[in-house]
Amino acid sequence: MINEELKSLGIENHHKGTSTGTAWFGSGDRIESRSPVDGKSIGHVSCTAMPDYERAITTALSAKSAWSNLPAPNRGEVVRQFGEKLRLHKNELGRLVSYEMGKSYQEGLGEVQEMIDICDFAVGLSRQLYGFTMHSERPAHRMYEQYHPLGVVGIISAFNFPVAVWAWNAALALVCGNVIIWKGSEKTPLCSIACQKLLTEVLTANHLPEGISSICTGSADVGRWMAEDARIDLISATGSTRMGKQVAATVATRLGKSLLELGGNNAIIVTPHADLKMTIMAAVFGAVGTAGQRCTSTRRLIIHEDVYEHVRDALTSAYQQLKIGTPLDTENHVGPLIDTDAVKHYLSALSEIKKEGGTLLVEGQVLQGEGYESNCYVKPAIAEVENHYAIVQKETFAPILYLIKYRGEVSEAIALQNAVAQGLSSSIMTNNLQEAEHFLSHRGSDCGIANVNIGTSGAEIGGAFGGEKETGGGRESGSDAWKAYMRRQTNTINYSNTLPLAQGIKFNF
Repeated sequence: MINEELKSLGIENHHKGTSTGTAWFGSGDRIESRSPVDGKSIGHVSCTAMPDYERAITTALSAKSAWSNLPAPNRGEVVRQFGEKLRLHKNELGRLVSYEMGKSYQEGLGEVQEMIDICDFAVGLSRQLYGFTMHSERPAHRMYEQYHPLGVVGIISAFNFPVAVWAWNAALALVCGNVIIWKGSEKTPLCSIACQKLLTEVLTANHLPEGISSICTGSADVGRWMAEDARIDLISATGSTRMGKQVAATVATRLGKSLLELGGNNAIIVTPHADLKMTIMAAVFGAVGTAGQRCTSTRRLIIHEDVYEHVRDALTSAYQQLKIGTPLDTENHVGPLIDTDAVKHYLSALSEIKKEGGTLLVEGQVLQGEGYESNCYVKPAIAEVENHYAIVQKETFAPILYLIKYRGEVSEAIALQNAVAQGLSSSIMTNNLQEAEHFLSHRGSDCGIANVNIGTSGAEIGGAFGGEKETGGGRESGSDAWKAYMRRQTNTINYSNTLPLAQGIKFNF
């Protein structure tokens, strides 16, 4: 089904990692990539063993100086060419993302478009890696700040965005003068190889050394090697809060830098002043898009009692119209979960909802029969719950939407929204200016992303992406997120013939 796309992307149906000219590393055990769409095997990939990992590191270190010594606009030109390469292969890569991960083909195309957009952003950034000039307290002195490359950036990404999140990090890290090593999810290894292959073609065409970009494939062991390795200056890790805590603790023991993008437990507040048609659209897409497997997926709907019944009934009606099936069919709204382990977590969450006293308004189930042979398709569920339930406090990576009622002012709804450990994305649906501004104030949402009259899911690359609390505090993509990939340096220049000291200190001899 996907063979033509694999050939177009330069990778065959069965894969063994090599190093020369391709810069991916694997001589260890082979893992199988099996599509959640139809349960069929796409191919096999050899995992990275420790000798392979060492070669990846030494190759990256050997390329570091050559790459960082290129002027930033020249590095931007290479990234621009990569963006053009992605434009040429957008359809094939989008289809591979859809088939290997399970999201809809339209979402797969959107993910590749994110890669193109961040390349465009990075190209412009390559001419604006700016510092600041400050006035010195000492006469005939000049003081300023500048930014330098860190060196080696390690990227650990998750299955749900198998290409875009890497590109967010890779495009910025590269224009900032770093070399990169990527551990993609072992659940979507062919997406990683395809991206590396395309970037390698650009690097080779520009006569640049191997090691500027490398990938390592495997289980959590590879991620642990990266986190422990003092030769890697920054670890950017995207995934669960549990994983992020392990990475943060390991990197901290060597006083390294980490950039964390972790779990979300995102809520939409629906006030009596909301446009309810827009609300339903935002809630349904946010809850069922990517089968609920986005870190920004809508998990909770906090609804004022005056409009609660209307929203509840409209949602349950909308869910009856959802089409569930192969994501390669653009008529379908919901594809599969990533694997049968994810299905088990989904079923466990439904069981916990009932145990804690919640009511399932739309019952969930695993779908079987023709078209569902992978056993990864599930029915999106809606449950009436209380915000304090233990299951509600967790992030369940599945299409389960919790309805929670509030009765007072918008401050009560905000308190409910903030009363979880995660702090990624949030939204309020209201046409009341006071409610909107309250939500966006320091007394409002405690999340890294706060939206008005749009959902929690879907972020533009121009803004910094990330969250607070157990979401990790990192920022990727737009705005000044590039600073995370560079080291900051303050410079003072004395152009006088004397040596005045700061703070007026006198030192005579």
